[in-house]
Amino acid sequence: MKFEKSPYFKTLKPYKLELNFGNYYFCEKFIVSELFEGVHFDWDMVQELIQEIHKFYGEGVKLGYIANRINAYSVDPQNWLKIEKKYNILVAAAIVVYNNASYINASLEKLFTQKSIKRCLSLKEAIEWIESLEEFN
Repeated sequence: MKFEKSPYFKTLKPYKLELNFGNYYFCEKFIVSELFEGVHFDWDMVQELIQEIHKFYGEGVKLGYIANRINAYSVDPQNWLKIEKKYNILVAAAIVVYNNASYINASLEKLFTQKSIKRCLSLKEAIEWIESLEEFN
């Protein structure tokens, strides 16, 4: 389910950022990403996104990240390590998967970070998990 069509979109009232490679929804404690079909999410894209995050939230922010994988795309799993090392803005991440291939990719990505990454089967599960994290309460 697209984030904009979920009940959370109306209640959370996020800022929508449209980039060439996907849409991002900036909420108070977390970001929801929806990358476009066929994208390879590389380091240059990460850096473009981080610049926008810093513009919106400011430097030193700590956020949750929800990857709503409604489309098929690829991610360089090294991005997780690089983000952690260079920016250290993520508290944890949730990856919403809609098929077995996406679940397997998310499982592989978990191996590339010290941060907690939860594989979820719905936006509801992902949002509730992120909002329940100790760092946000």
